[in-house]
Amino acid sequence: MNPRLSLFLGVLCIAFSPIFVKLMPLSALSAAFYRMFFTWVILAPYCLFYKNLRIPARALTIAVAGGLVFALDIAVWNISILKSTATISTLVANLAPLWVGILSLVILKKQPGISFWLGTLIAITGMCILVGISNLLRHQLNAGVLYALASSVLYAIYILITKDVLEHIDTVVFMFYSMLASTVALGVYCLFNGDQLYNYSMHTWLILIILGVVCQLTGWITINYSIHKMDPAQVSITLLGQTIATALLAWLMLNERIGFTELVGGVIVLVGIGVTFVKRKIPTA
Repeated sequence: MNPRLSLFLGVLCIAFSPIFVKLMPLSALSAAFYRMFFTWVILAPYCLFYKNLRIPARALTIAVAGGLVFALDIAVWNISILKSTATISTLVANLAPLWVGILSLVILKKQPGISFWLGTLIAITGMCILVGISNLLRHQLNAGVLYALASSVLYAIYILITKDVLEHIDTVVFMFYSMLASTVALGVYCLFNGDQLYNYSMHTWLILIILGVVCQLTGWITINYSIHKMDPAQVSITLLGQTIATALLAWLMLNERIGFTELVGGVIVLVGIGVTFVKRKIPTA
């Protein structure tokens, strides 16, 4: 497949994810569990028959740890979607690249470039406009925004945990173990929280299957394919289009409206995140 077409399809697939979470009469944890469960059920037979699942113990440990963090990330993000709008939750969750840079500096002592700090400043300005300066001063932030912020931090941690191991083992094999850990963790979360896991309508089951197979599995396979074929920075910037696609879908399918201030703040946030991916070109002789 053409990498650009693959990337477009991937962005479209993941853009539907918050829409489906909003449409289902389920708890955030139940939706998260079945999103990962149906993805793993489809992926498992392929891995068992066509992949070598024997990997080093260190890689397995990282895959499991990454899966546990990702499970928490999906659960928290689903909660933010239910407590806020699909658009704002998606936008705030996309702040993960900023946290990756900051955590890399704090933990790995890796100094980001000037473009990162400029983009961070722009994105923070946009966030202040988005949530409202007066709300920040009074410490009255919407619960959905706070959960989305937590989700962005968790996804940044997931990236930092898993980025090195993915260079040494097959991506699909990594997904097999990571998603298995996510599925088990989310199932345990649901049981302890008393969330309903059965007696759904056929309509709800259909949406859950689509959420797992289309939004999770198809979306991230096509995006990972594009990452291998295109410049990662271009892919990262293009992925910001998920927020725009989600906003349009939320407007059409959920009748969500975005105010002018939120629109301006959201655009500034996207510009800021985009700037962080800009790399300084080193002149050649």
